[in-house]
Amino acid sequence: MEIATENNVDAKVARGFGDEWSKFRQDQTNLAQGERETIFANYFRIFPWDLLPHGGGTGADIGCGTGRWAKVVAPRVAHLHLLDASPDALAVARENLANAPNVSFHVGSVGAIPLPDRSLDFAFSLGVLHHVPDTLGAIRAIAEKLKPGAPFLVYLYYAFDNRPVWYRTLWTLSNFVRIVVSRLPRWMRSVISEIIAATVYWPLARASALLSRLQIPNRSFPLSWYADKSFYVMRTDAYDRFCTRLEKRFTRTQINEMLTQVGFKQIRFSDTPPFWCAVGIKS
Repeated sequence: MEIATENNVDAKVARGFGDEWSKFRQDQTNLAQGERETIFANYFRIFPWDLLPHGGGTGADIGCGTGRWAKVVAPRVAHLHLLDASPDALAVARENLANAPNVSFHVGSVGAIPLPDRSLDFAFSLGVLHHVPDTLGAIRAIAEKLKPGAPFLVYLYYAFDNRPVWYRTLWTLSNFVRIVVSRLPRWMRSVISEIIAATVYWPLARASALLSRLQIPNRSFPLSWYADKSFYVMRTDAYDRFCTRLEKRFTRTQINEMLTQVGFKQIRFSDTPPFWCAVGIKS
């Protein structure tokens, strides 16, 4: 099966994520259930579960990857559609949710969602829409599939708009590394990301954990979010961060404007990492 080459998807990016999720499968042997649920809670903290119909309704995970979040959401709802532009990623998701009786799998892009308009009671897309050519168009396409009153949870890479100048400067330097690494052969990307995880993510995460134990504020410390995360999560995120060809970042204001423009209301943002998680209600 071919990877989509249009409909708001970059074929090389989709292929890259197929490589990533084939390597980091995020099954029970690699990502412990407790850690999965803790990270899930970080993303879904602001999701209005009480707005879903009795039984949880029908929803969609847009850009599902390995199905790591779908695995937690599926038991709470009536039916969940999993969509991804990469057949390789979707194959991993099928394995990870093999025992879930209420899920459907779709190979497709966010620009051609194979579901009827106004058919979904909710949707979420975490860490995906900053990797597509037209983020606003992607949000609009998802909105068209939602019923009025349905919530949509989105996580988009933040533009460090709540960070000091020195922090943004560090990111600018690291982004040059990403641009170079993401264009290397697959095996080289893999090796370099493992080195970055071991020599950057792990030391900074451990240092942040130490500051926390000493009751020293560490919110602005680089990679402090990983202070309580496993090395597997660090390896996964290092690959995700430095091996993806297309990456965009948005301020809180920009995300609010995009959601408003396509018809979402009652928009809320999480005030805790990861930034930015936002939820809006389809008008």
